[in-house]
Amino acid sequence: MMEQFKANSYLFGGNAPYVEELYESYLDNPATVPDHWREYFDALQNVPAVDGSNANDVAHAPIVESFAQRAKANAFLSRVGATDMAVARKQVHVQSLIAAYRFLGARWANLDPLKRQERPHLPELEPAFYDLTEADMEEVYSASNTYFGFEQASLRDILKALRDTYCGTLGAEYMYISDPTQKRWWQERLESIRATPNFSAEKKKHILERLTAAEGLERYLHTKFVGQKRFSLEGGESFIAAMDELVRRGGERGVQEMVIGMAHRGRLNVLVNTLGKMPADLFAEFEGKHVDDLPAGDVKYHKGFSSDVSTAGGPVHLSLAFNPSHLEIVNPVVEGSAKARMERRGDLEGSQVLPVQVHGDAAFAGQGVVMETLNLAQTRGYGTHGTVHIIINNQIGFTTSDPRDSRSTIYCSDVVKMIEAPVLHVNGDDPEAVVLAMQLALDFRQEFKKDVVVDVVCFRKLGHNEQDTPAVTQPLMYKKIAQHPGTRALYAEKLVTQGVITAEEGDAYIKQYRKAMDEGHHTIDPVLSNYKSKYAVDWVPFLNRKWTDAADTAVPLAELKRLAERITTVPENFKLHPLVEKVVNDRRAMGQGEHALDWGMGEHLAYASLVSSGYGVRLTGQDSGRGTFTHRHAVLHDQNRERWNDGTYIPLQNISENQAQFTVIDSVLSEEAVLGFEYGYSTAEPNTMVVWEAQFGDFANGAQVVIDQFISSGEVKWGRVSGLTMLLPHGYEGQGPEHSSARIERYLQLCAETNMQVCQPTTPAQIFHLLRRQMIRLFRKPLIIFTPKSLLRHKEAVSNLADLATGSFQPIIGETDASVDAKKVKRVIACSGRVYYDLIAHRREVKSKDVAIIRVEQLYPFAHKAFENELKKYENLTEVVWCQDEPQNQGPWFYIEHHLMEGMKEGMKLAYAGRPASASPAVGYYAKHYEQQKALLEAAFGRLKGATLVQ
Repeated sequence: MMEQFKANSYLFGGNAPYVEELYESYLDNPATVPDHWREYFDALQNVPAVDGSNANDVAHAPIVESFAQRAKANAFLSRVGATDMAVARKQVHVQSLIAAYRFLGARWANLDPLKRQERPHLPELEPAFYDLTEADMEEVYSASNTYFGFEQASLRDILKALRDTYCGTLGAEYMYISDPTQKRWWQERLESIRATPNFSAEKKKHILERLTAAEGLERYLHTKFVGQKRFSLEGGESFIAAMDELVRRGGERGVQEMVIGMAHRGRLNVLVNTLGKMPADLFAEFEGKHVDDLPAGDVKYHKGFSSDVSTAGGPVHLSLAFNPSHLEIVNPVVEGSAKARMERRGDLEGSQVLPVQVHGDAAFAGQGVVMETLNLAQTRGYGTHGTVHIIINNQIGFTTSDPRDSRSTIYCSDVVKMIEAPVLHVNGDDPEAVVLAMQLALDFRQEFKKDVVVDVVCFRKLGHNEQDTPAVTQPLMYKKIAQHPGTRALYAEKLVTQGVITAEEGDAYIKQYRKAMDEGHHTIDPVLSNYKSKYAVDWVPFLNRKWTDAADTAVPLAELKRLAERITTVPENFKLHPLVEKVVNDRRAMGQGEHALDWGMGEHLAYASLVSSGYGVRLTGQDSGRGTFTHRHAVLHDQNRERWNDGTYIPLQNISENQAQFTVIDSVLSEEAVLGFEYGYSTAEPNTMVVWEAQFGDFANGAQVVIDQFISSGEVKWGRVSGLTMLLPHGYEGQGPEHSSARIERYLQLCAETNMQVCQPTTPAQIFHLLRRQMIRLFRKPLIIFTPKSLLRHKEAVSNLADLATGSFQPIIGETDASVDAKKVKRVIACSGRVYYDLIAHRREVKSKDVAIIRVEQLYPFAHKAFENELKKYENLTEVVWCQDEPQNQGPWFYIEHHLMEGMKEGMKLAYAGRPASASPAVGYYAKHYEQQKALLEAAFGRLKGATLVQ
């Protein structure tokens, strides 16, 4: 058998991929390779690797090394004749040609409907590159490692099969995938049909009907609403046929929900022709009706929608996410929403919920959030078991059609190779190929639960919007576009030629769609108007609620002690680190009333009480398990076992027998994508407390788009309710400009119409009640909490169990020192956050008894009545000073000034005590920090000396 192998094999460097692929097949299933190869690979299992280890540990190195040594020694030539050797060499060359087409064939595919560029020079795809000539074309070679339907064939037939499969209107990229099973899946699916669809006449008619709908809507809007922006899909109509196939086939493959994210291009078309939005409702938006539905509202091509569509496999719920203009920022939001829906269903493998992302070509290559979101795909906390990505590749972006200016890669999709997602490039002028690509993409996702990309190469008939004149910047491209008859017309002509329809039938499709538009009817059938899934969330209890600070957040003392016992219980033989062991022991004492509660204990008891009451908690961030400042320790680590070997224990998951889910995740080092993900999760799950924690408060700067365009404004723009909580460590500790400030001023600038809550609690009891209030009140608003650093262990920043068993969150905390004589008080210092503890320490130092200190714990919405009531306690009050750590142009000052004045009586003076205005959040030298801190404290108590007088 070895002689047979030697007579039919020869390897040199250029053919290494072929043998390596054989070896991968052997490792996966030895029966899939020819007998002589299997014998050889069996023998190699005992060949030692270069480092002396067993060859099984190094899959490819022994193979390559073994053949290299044989070639050097002329081992083959000494045993076989020259003629046999020449035939063997030709056979290996043929296998190399096959491998080359699998790797590079997409580069020669017929993808561009405008045919603007010549096929690139790729000698690896020419037989001559492998010394194969015209004389070899009729020779018969083995094709046993292919799925073309023949074991051997002439070189001419093999070459034709390769070009039909990999160089037609569908070009596939998948050979960079490391899993041989997935690679073989693609080879079998593509090669067995030559990447060519074979649809029935009825299927072809349905595709034409969908193309007619896509084109018909655009032309109807173009004539009825002249000059209005709609971001037309014209030139990319095959995308609607692809979406239709995704929904229909998805239902047959078990998908019950799809969460869809997309930017402007083609969005109105998807709303009407995929989700079934009534055309009459869309027209009303064009005509400016329903302007009072939302406080702010948004343009029609940003709005979301949901519907239920009937498929052969059952109803499929479609949800199109609301999104702003910021290109790809909706990507992580969609993933988060999909994750929440999966967990609600108990869909552990993602078989029932499918995320779908629709991208533009230039944005997909250019926006960093795309890479950040892709990087979440296979992680435990954020993975959604595969997303179907569709790129509407109109080859121009905004005005940059030259790839040299829009990206540094061959394809706009190349970033997905980082997660080994396969890509199907397809010519948008071949709608059948587009539909086939979508079938393959969905089947792959459902089979392997991995991301997959369909890159629909098309064009943009009009400008970026309908008011642009694109020929100004792309004259030659738009000359070709002007000559293009349209995808629908080309396909209708093709079907007429095939005898599938008559020309009159093709025209009837157009008239029928136009009639539906005129009457404002559904354009897809059937939309299930009265269907409601048992997994649907009822948001009604959370809507149209007026703001209130009141909530019954107290927990009975006995229950607090039980919760404390559960969160300090560690399994037997679980070895804690000595530092963590001390934390756990201290918390046990706190729960027994022997020690005052610190911040970490107050936070833990809040989470424990929520999950015990049926509210889920999802806590994520870059160091959330331990806590950046090692205060939390929600995840305990056994010092004798690795974390992946049952080496962790999470007490908050073991509170009660039927408790809600507690999830804590140390996230990837991303802010934008992770915060977008958590926002998306919160919009789909109101009964889970979703918490994102920045490692340092200023890290949220990297997610500013999510904060500006979703968190602060999503409700007034779209009516989209979210209870997302953000924990942002904040505090001036003299450690330099970075990480001192969470930029309080930015959040306060975004506040209006009670759109969110901005709080800076100063005690463990306050964080306990604040976190509980967020879930117990029957409305959901984003909550921004500026959490402390040094206060986490400050000896005065403590509470006791009684504070948790009674009371509630206090937006304003008045003077707590009984030695301060209210009748003598002429000055009140108002402040927020850690500076309070500096102020009371300074007051003790200067022995002041006539200055009261008020803490503003909730900056927005400002508790005017509570603040006014505190001022009323001091009948001789003449001065109010706002004191803050932050520079004057930062922090709460400019926001809070008018709120303070509103509670003051006529004749009172208002002053500012704090750092001077600064371009940097904080100074970098500790000595200068200390000097500034001393000055602001003295100004706060100095009878307006050193303070900035406002009135």
